[in-house]
Amino acid sequence: MEKDNLKEEDFDQELHEHFAFKIDSGQEPLRIDKFLMSRIENATRNKIQKAAKDGSIRVNDKIVKSSYKVKKNDEIKILFTHPPYENLLTPERINLDIVYEDDYIIIVNKESGMVVHPGHGNYSGTLINALLYHFENLPNNSTNRPGLVHRIDKDTSGLLVIAKTEISMTLLAKQFFKKTVEREYYALVWGDVKDDVGQINLPIGRNPKNRLQMIVYDNIDGGKEATTNYKVIERFGYVTLISCKLETGRTHQIRVHMKHIGHTLFNDDRYGGDKILKGTVYTKYKQFVDNCFKLLPRQALHAKTLGFIHPKSNEKISFNSEIPNDMNSVINKWRLYSKHKNL
Repeated sequence: MEKDNLKEEDFDQELHEHFAFKIDSGQEPLRIDKFLMSRIENATRNKIQKAAKDGSIRVNDKIVKSSYKVKKNDEIKILFTHPPYENLLTPERINLDIVYEDDYIIIVNKESGMVVHPGHGNYSGTLINALLYHFENLPNNSTNRPGLVHRIDKDTSGLLVIAKTEISMTLLAKQFFKKTVEREYYALVWGDVKDDVGQINLPIGRNPKNRLQMIVYDNIDGGKEATTNYKVIERFGYVTLISCKLETGRTHQIRVHMKHIGHTLFNDDRYGGDKILKGTVYTKYKQFVDNCFKLLPRQALHAKTLGFIHPKSNEKISFNSEIPNDMNSVINKWRLYSKHKNL
């Protein structure tokens, strides 16, 4: 039997799906190893080619080589004999900043650099690993992640609510779905934001040229509805401190929306904010910005407030967190710089 014609059912051992992709109708023919490199974070060509050699890559249920060219409507699956590492959840003794806890919910102030849940390339040290150590019998959400109702990016700091019971999980998830949860973020963005207040109501979807990024789409067909309300807190000339209130919770929503209107988040390396986007060409200014980048080695974004209806008392509760030291120190540096330069 030709290896390329083998099907999943030809194997006696149980196989576990690690990744799955449905190719859209606009896909040009492209080698599958190159395609997967653009879709899977931290994947290398060597790893992908080894997976193909081991018969782990299937297209329309047939094993393919790394030279196979994907085409429209192909269904790609990557299968291994071991479960995805992110499903092998291990309790880890990691300190958490717990703002509030009762029998139904936990409010955590997540530090920057901590991934919320295990995923490709991040199998330990996550918030979920820490929660499993500190709490027993957390309910699973629809993707089998204990306690998790929502998430924030790895390098974003701030508040998250965790469900301790099945009922809490259901009622909190319903509030997020109905967009009634109040979420306010503080962000430092490049440029002098023109309007004191504004709304960005533009759909967001995956960037087809770089699957690790999201982009704004011209119409809802390419992305999902996304609404961000922003307000200027303080102006520093070349950068602005803003508050953003979310009506939706799309991946990278604030980062993508602000970039789209010309105000990329300060030191957001994924979206180009780790370069000097506004200001002078003088060496001293470059040194000043570089020092700010070193003080804040991440995007300047903090989930500051979180408000919702408590799943047991049915009363509105709200939590507030201080801007962390790394972000606050950079805000102070810009405040002093703008006064000194009269920006």
